[in-house]
Amino acid sequence: MEFRVLCRYKKLWNINLQLRPSLIAAIMKDSGNQPPALLPRKAQYLQNDIRLLGQQIQVPIQFPKDFFSVILEKGSLSAMRFLTAVNLEHPKMLEKVSRELWMRVWSRDEDISEPKSILAAAEKAGMSTEQAQGLLEKISTPKVKNELRDTTNAACKYGAFGLPVTVAHLDGQTHMLFGSDRMELLAHLLGEKWMGPVPPAINAKI
Repeated sequence: MEFRVLCRYKKLWNINLQLRPSLIAAIMKDSGNQPPALLPRKAQYLQNDIRLLGQQIQVPIQFPKDFFSVILEKGSLSAMRFLTAVNLEHPKMLEKVSRELWMRVWSRDEDISEPKSILAAAEKAGMSTEQAQGLLEKISTPKVKNELRDTTNAACKYGAFGLPVTVAHLDGQTHMLFGSDRMELLAHLLGEKWMGPVPPAINAKI
């Protein structure tokens, strides 16, 4: 959800937003962290928390019915590799494809580990079948694997212990902010105005 809010504010704040696909499993392992959903009380809390956040941010969201299978077992490796390929060859499409993949998991409880699902998301984002298929064929190439590894390692070096994270480079300093609830703090660092998760000047569907 942080992703959605940042995409809204990039048109209002003086920022150069650069999205970077990263592998959450590798970040969790590197930091020694564990998914909060593995703890029963946190898992119960998260379901209601995410529902309420979706209402506040005005994004249709629902917890996957089989959360452990979708998020913890199948994971997002193929999707992140695909987004990495998108960023390497069609960077202007990264935001749209990212949004469609996110919507499949968190709004429609659909799979993003199967090739046909990734292709469907890419095509809905505006890619041609040929473009999407060409990128999908490259997700196992060393170039894509190395790029995803490098961006994930960079997140770890910034201090990430989970996702989402925002890294702000300001006046020679680097700030790593964790979570979707740190946008007001980001506004403070930037010297910009925080107008809530759905700023009046921006369509809530973005």
